[in-house]
Amino acid sequence: MRVGILALQGDFAAHAVVIQRLGHDVVRVRHARDFDALDALIIPGGESTAMLHGIDRDALDTPLRHFLASNRPVLGTCAGAILLARHVSGPSQPSYAALDIDVARNAYGTQIDSFTAPLDAGSSFPDFLAVFIRAPRIVRVGPEVNVLARMHGEPVLVRNANTWAATFHPELTEDDRPLRAWLEAPPNA
Repeated sequence: MRVGILALQGDFAAHAVVIQRLGHDVVRVRHARDFDALDALIIPGGESTAMLHGIDRDALDTPLRHFLASNRPVLGTCAGAILLARHVSGPSQPSYAALDIDVARNAYGTQIDSFTAPLDAGSSFPDFLAVFIRAPRIVRVGPEVNVLARMHGEPVLVRNANTWAATFHPELTEDDRPLRAWLEAPPNA
């Protein structure tokens, strides 16, 4: 597969390492033409406001919207989950509403409050140690959205068809199960 990673700001390099380790080609998406011939797209962690500025600056809004509407696999991690959400608070900001979730930005605290925690028993990836860095909190999940993983009872990995969002950073561990599952998932599972 040709997996694009929005490479304007944030943690795109770590995602690239994992995607290549899984045997896929990586395209660092920085220009509108970079969306051509992609099979999947990752919107990485970073700072969502800075990403929105970069998207605007580099005229990527329209090609990104077209990609999000194409039914190809999309994964948003941390800031990427914020950009995919229907509604954003703490403070509010624009988003692409590609996934029927509401998120609160930085809801687990500041950078120094970052932590790792195991996903709850019964999650799709038992014993996965998730990394949370200035993470958003999913405060509402729409009726068509499936919760794949929880931490302390709260949803931290969700999907609707081919669009997935994680409030943690699956690319920062050696355990590639969430990224592998996203790439291998049938679209309507």
